[in-house]
Amino acid sequence: MSSAGTVTDRAKADLAPAPDDVDGRAITTIRMLTADAVEAANSGHPGMPMGMAPCGWVLWTRFLRFDPGRPDWPDRDRFVLSAGHGSMLLYSLLHLFGYDLPMEEIKRFRQLHSATPGHPEYWCAPGVETTTGPLGQGFGNAVGMALAERMLAARFNPDDGETIVDHRTYVFASDGDLMEGVSHEGASLAGHLGLGRLIVCYDDNRVTIDGSTDLTYSDDPCARFDAYHWHTQTVEDANDRDALAAALEAAIAEEERPSLIRIHTRIGFGAPEVEGTHEAHDGALGEEQLRRTKERFGWPPDESFVVPDDVRARCREVADAGRRRREDWEARFDEWAADHPEQADAWRRAHERRLPAGLDEALPDHFDPDDRMATRDGSGAVLSSIGELMPELVGGSADLAGSNRTAKAPGGSVKRGDYRGPKIHFGVREHNMAAALNGLALHGGLRPYGATFMVFSDYARPSIRLAALMEAPVILIFTHDSVGVGEDGPTHQPVEHLNALRAIPGLALLRPADAYEAVDVWRIALERTDGPTAMALSRQKVPVLEQPPPGAIARNGAWVIRDSDDPPEVVLVATGSEVWVALEAADRLAEDGVQVRVVSMPWREKFGELPHDRAAEILPPTVPRVVVEAGSPQGWEGLASPPGAPKGRIIGLKRFGASAPGADVLADLGFTPEAVADAARDLLAADADRTAAGDTP
Repeated sequence: MSSAGTVTDRAKADLAPAPDDVDGRAITTIRMLTADAVEAANSGHPGMPMGMAPCGWVLWTRFLRFDPGRPDWPDRDRFVLSAGHGSMLLYSLLHLFGYDLPMEEIKRFRQLHSATPGHPEYWCAPGVETTTGPLGQGFGNAVGMALAERMLAARFNPDDGETIVDHRTYVFASDGDLMEGVSHEGASLAGHLGLGRLIVCYDDNRVTIDGSTDLTYSDDPCARFDAYHWHTQTVEDANDRDALAAALEAAIAEEERPSLIRIHTRIGFGAPEVEGTHEAHDGALGEEQLRRTKERFGWPPDESFVVPDDVRARCREVADAGRRRREDWEARFDEWAADHPEQADAWRRAHERRLPAGLDEALPDHFDPDDRMATRDGSGAVLSSIGELMPELVGGSADLAGSNRTAKAPGGSVKRGDYRGPKIHFGVREHNMAAALNGLALHGGLRPYGATFMVFSDYARPSIRLAALMEAPVILIFTHDSVGVGEDGPTHQPVEHLNALRAIPGLALLRPADAYEAVDVWRIALERTDGPTAMALSRQKVPVLEQPPPGAIARNGAWVIRDSDDPPEVVLVATGSEVWVALEAADRLAEDGVQVRVVSMPWREKFGELPHDRAAEILPPTVPRVVVEAGSPQGWEGLASPPGAPKGRIIGLKRFGASAPGADVLADLGFTPEAVADAARDLLAADADRTAAGDTP
């Protein structure tokens, strides 16, 4: 219909905006689109959008810089709905302002293959800046986005003339977001770095799923954020548009500190039975309550998905203004590019995620074969050699830069007021580091990496999972990757972590055997633009082995590092710091006259995707196999003992480690050349016994 109709009983329309209040009618439109979509799906979270609709409207019409026709405009403001359960607020705004999200998709809310999933997903609809839903994640992503803006501004804005990087990151966050630990980590880092272009609107409705926040939450959030060196304000009434605008103006004016605006809202505002209660958090209002809600707002009670003509026109005006701002920016960018051609080329290459010419020549290509190097040192050599060639490669460590070898990267460190350097000190904040890396990657123009010990990947795992879900090209450096860590003991010795990370779809986990493979792993990580890459690197030194054939690991995930003169009788498969152990075991077996092939398999999942014939070239299907990895054996069973082949052996760990020198721990747990050779001998003897007995696998 062309406009909202008239309610029969006007006495019930106690929340109806005045006829000439287009903004008020637009806010009601958002509320009713939300209620209708949730009702149609019989599923969803209407409460947050109904309470925060005024803030969404004020932000998007008066402050947010966006162009629906170019949702990827580099200098747009970023809007992050960290409270992702309130997705219909975002979908309503995107639809109303003319993004490619038609009404049919609003009507298909939460349905299979719709562009309006239950929680916003990065690739589903234009204008969705990040995947949110797990609370706190959007907050953490926004810290990375705000940091990216400051770093790009420091690199590309000229000392004189028009700026080309000049935008802000806005977040809508809930009580749950502020309870989750990742938001504490992010708030602390953002305050320390003075990310003044990060503005968080906190939906303080004092309700969670279980009931009132009084059950679990008695923080003074403004006092807490004051302590984090944030600028804080409170808006007492979410429906006071002028107060909201004044708070946003004050936040924008504050350039030295990030801002928190605490907004007192009523969850499910206008729904007569559930407003202000935890029952408004999720679930459809129901036919009768929805009808009464519409009547209270002066909305047609018998119609659904109504958008008045004057609201459409108002949204077009705002979108047109955004288009003009974008066109003005493009003109300024072209002028800047003409004056700064080298910088412009670097900008375009980084935003297109193209690797620089000369990368292969810059990567280390020779290591002393008589030397022993931890694979973390091979990674450090890569960072040292390519940092100047790839200024967009930025990142750092969670307070372990020396141990992770990220300190080897050239250039200075990011600090408050000076964001030119490529190094980021994340502090002891593994979860926020990973969440911020996602924000840095999604922002565009930078290639981020972050590092910590592999055992602490547990702290970062929720954000790593979302990086994979969003196909964000984040690089994760995990050192100290086995019980070879040594004296720090079981608390610092990962056992199950390799397989826990391998279980994440879309995450490439690679465990290089030596410095040469570490270089190849970095090449793969830099070439991947459709998902995160994690590298598992050793603390202990290992021999420098052979350089893999070019592209072998990227194509196959594995390669034959040593072959037998005649067809192999046994294949030793190993990863990472156990490859040299397998090679020395092969030497012992060769002394017995055994024909041995050794396969290094740094990327198990890639190998598992190979066609059967190509995999068989590396692992002959009828030849017995011994798999060696200092971690949980889970996931290796099918490779060690494939159907129709002899039963193989897995030398792994089904226990935690021990506190002792790393070599002693590895020896005690069976990761020695002699132990591997003995396992192969036992395997061959058992196979011979079966053959003599006439058994088949």
